[in-house]
Amino acid sequence: MSAENALLTIVAEKIKNDSLVLPTLPELAIRIRNTAEQEDVNLHQLADVISQDPALATRMIKIANGALMGRAVRVTTLYQAVTRIGLRQIKNISVSLVMEQLFVSKNKLVQKKMQRNWNNTVHVTAAAMVVFKHYQNRTKNTDLNIDVLTLAGVIHNIGVLPIIKEAENHQEVFAEDRFLDHAIKMLSGRVGGSIMRAWDFGIEYTEVAERWSDDRFDRAEISYIDFIRVAALYNDLLDYPGDKMDAYADYLVKGVLPSVDFMESDQFKEEYTNTVSVFLS
Repeated sequence: MSAENALLTIVAEKIKNDSLVLPTLPELAIRIRNTAEQEDVNLHQLADVISQDPALATRMIKIANGALMGRAVRVTTLYQAVTRIGLRQIKNISVSLVMEQLFVSKNKLVQKKMQRNWNNTVHVTAAAMVVFKHYQNRTKNTDLNIDVLTLAGVIHNIGVLPIIKEAENHQEVFAEDRFLDHAIKMLSGRVGGSIMRAWDFGIEYTEVAERWSDDRFDRAEISYIDFIRVAALYNDLLDYPGDKMDAYADYLVKGVLPSVDFMESDQFKEEYTNTVSVFLS
């Protein structure tokens, strides 16, 4: 049996038997969620939890000062940042920024793959956030939210993690990147859905993790998956049978994009670059 088929068989069998080792939510993310879900929680309490991680606190200030928050006056403290972002949004956005902790390994080959996937995740999330913000500006009555979209972007490809970890036991797979990439393409959606259920995340996150790359799945109404897919197309991380501009045209018709050439505009590229820097700083 080839290394590729061996990995596919092993992972598929572990999924079937519910024995695949899934990642656990980072401890800080759990503390943020638990605090945010308390009935009498206030912004000071959330700021106190976030302040336990200086890097996270710095990123929250950058988010608050970014174009996506739409404010000209800069904030300089974590409490000001939390206040600007708001109690409703702060949980998902802060948890999103913590997720980088999952993409680590002591194995150099595994870490290289993990880092590449985290970089891809960040670039998809950033592009999706910018597209969503412009959609939100045009559509005042949408039920979709930027904080949910942000977390959906970060978890959209979370299913790669157990597959990469499993591949540690098959070092020959790393010599042929296409083996591992094929396993990820075939199985990461199913694994991602399992992770979302294990973490007790909502249905919108489970749907994104399971179905974002499934071209058989689509909704008539605009959903979070649409923004993830546009962003993945932009970053050449989603297969499309035809020219990329044709794909953008489809999302223009659906109402996701303001114009076919928006993704190539200077405005998009500037906001996209600034948003990427929040996650990779």
